[in-house]
Amino acid sequence: MITMIAAAAENNALGKDNDLVWHLPDDFKRFKELTTGHHIIMGRKTFESFPKLLPNRTHVIITRQKDYQPENCIVVHSMEKALEAAKNDQQPFIIGGGEIYKLGMPFADKIELTRVHHQLEADTFFPEIDEDEWELAASEHHPKDGKHRFDFSYLTYIRKERLC
Repeated sequence: MITMIAAAAENNALGKDNDLVWHLPDDFKRFKELTTGHHIIMGRKTFESFPKLLPNRTHVIITRQKDYQPENCIVVHSMEKALEAAKNDQQPFIIGGGEIYKLGMPFADKIELTRVHHQLEADTFFPEIDEDEWELAASEHHPKDGKHRFDFSYLTYIRKERLC
């Protein structure tokens, strides 16, 4: 089960200048709960946006740079190689950024999307979710509060042709 996990605004905005454009502590907590113990597949820029390795996860980095080799990471040069590196994981996660989500969309079985209910300026976007291919399986709304500047919803999509 290959899962893409992302937080995107109503206009599919993911981030700007290699950073998120919001702060949602509950979303960070959910991301940690879902991805801990799994392979996380990302692009080089996403990896470099982290202050340090995310604990208890295997980092798989896709890059065009042939000599790129950060410590304690698996470096590959295609989505196919990334998925091959994660083949023993029952649920590897594709975690971004925008180009990696586009590459991963044809391979994904599931999308865990935090939809931020706001339009935001960005330079990186999540791909459109084609409703002919994806079915919304679960939705959980969270209103804004003292820790969360925007309303948001957790949305789980399952690829239709792979429904059993």
